[in-house]
Parts: sequence; structure tokens; C-alpha cells
Amino acid sequence: MKPQLSVKIGSLMLKNPVCVASGTFGYGDEFGDYADAAVLGAVITKTITKEPWEGNAPPRVYETTGGMLNAIGLQNDGVERFLAEKVPFYKDFPTAVIVSVGGHTRAEYAEVIGRLDACAAVSAYELNISCPNIECPDRLIAQDPALTRETVTRARRATRKPVIVKLSPNVRDITEIAVAAEEAGADALSLINTLIGMAVDVTTRRSVLGNVTGGLSGPAIKPIALRMVWEVARKVRIPVIGMGGIMTARDAIEFLIAGASAVAVGTANFVNPAASAEVARGIEAYCKEHKIRDIKELVGSLR
Repeated sequence: MKPQLSVKIGSLMLKNPVCVASGTFGYGDEFGDYADAAVLGAVITKTITKEPWEGNAPPRVYETTGGMLNAIGLQNDGVERFLAEKVPFYKDFPTAVIVSVGGHTRAEYAEVIGRLDACAAVSAYELNISCPNIECPDRLIAQDPALTRETVTRARRATRKPVIVKLSPNVRDITEIAVAAEEAGADALSLINTLIGMAVDVTTRRSVLGNVTGGLSGPAIKPIALRMVWEVARKVRIPVIGMGGIMTARDAIEFLIAGASAVAVGTANFVNPAASAEVARGIEAYCKEHKIRDIKELVGSLR
């Protein structure tokens, strides 16, 4: 018997729990020759901002043991070009499209959503509150419960579509931020974003990244991500989308057992463009093998 794999994120029903993480799958069109998006529950786009962002100075990416550092800096062409050049592509897209939204200020998140909200092809929004915030340059929105609450509240007022809030692991207590987002009206939480790290070129004695520091992702961060997903899932009543080092279906299943309702595959897409589809098929195979009739039986089943 085919297992029931659909999961609900707010009012959005995903055909299965596998998404691709923002910034690792472009806008979806770039992977068309390598991965079948129809197999996925959703594609989360590269982060979109109100105005075009140039991003950080190169070098921007560096491979590490068990992962990679990136300091892209949310380079994108802005919401107007996204509307003109990318949204038409989603008209017949075979799965849900979740747009990642960023901003220089807290108000800009709601402004970007306001420009996108009439687009039927956009199913939901993910607030990337882990990006730099010029109103408070000493910290990220996701490092402050009050800033998180205000940003989510503004976004919630701008749309009836599901609002997902992406949390940073670079905090004292991630559950505190999670609860603030939930109280402000978030429909779901995604975690974790990258851990802040750096690497040094011993010949030049300079950082290998133009930005000096960058975000660490990949298998190296999976144990931390799992722990944080487990902590947050026990504190909130809304769904959690788990991510951080998922390379295989087995990795994804660990997140589901720890409490995630869905997962997002990120760095693995750079290693194997078909990784996300393989994870989706692997979860289905696991459910069949273990006679799991509904994916919900697996979520939060840690003993």
C-alpha cells in the first residue's frame, strides 16, 4: 500500500515532506535538466529583496571538512525583476513554490510580500530573518525575540498565505525565538540556517572568504541541527521544517523522528543535483518497508 506522505504547512498542503532549501536550488529553473521538481513537496526560492542586492565581495564559497562555507550575501535582482522574469516560469510549475523573503529593514519584508501576494503561483513565504539588518547592525533579527515578533507581525498582516520563519542557530536559546515567531502569527518554522564560521589561508594569512566570515552548512552541522529541531518541536505547536546537513533519506528521516513535519535539502544539491528527489523517494521506500501508513506516524516519534 502506498503510504500517505502529504503534510500541511498552514493552509498549504505539500504532496510530501521534502523541500529544497533557499539559496541551494536557485529559482527552480536552473535545476530543470538535473532534478524532477514534480517529485518534491516544494521549492523554496533564492531570497528576494525589495531592491537588487549585489552581495558580498568574492571569494564567496569555500569547501570545508564535512561541508562548505558561503558568504554570498543574498545577491538577487530585486522583487520587480523577480515578478517580471521568474514568476511567469511558475505558472505551470509541478510543485508548490515558497518564496524566501529578505530585507534591509523589518518593514521591507512586508513590502516584498505585498508586491508578490497577488501571484497565484506563489504558495507561501519564508522569512529569512537571519540576514543582516541595517536597522540593528549589531545583531540579526533572528537573534532578538522582539525584532522577530515585530517582523513576523508585519508579514502576517500583509498576507493570508502561510508565513514560515527561518531561524538562526547563532543564538543563546533558539526556542525563545521560535516561541516569539509563533506568537506573532507564524504558520511554521524552518531551522536551522547556517552556523557562522571562517577559514584561513595559511600562506597569505588572510581569510579565504572576501567577507572574512561565512555560513557553515553541510553534514558537519547535522547533529546541531537535529538537536535544535528536537528542542523547538517540543516547544511550539506549529510545524517545523528541519534542515542542516541532510544528504540522504536516512538523514531526513532522523529529522522527522526528532519532530520535524517536513525537511529541506540544501548543500547536498551542490554535490548531487538529484539529491532532493532521491530523498523524497527514499522516505517513501522507508515507510513502505516499515509499514508506516502515514508520514505523521513518524513525526516526533523519538523514544
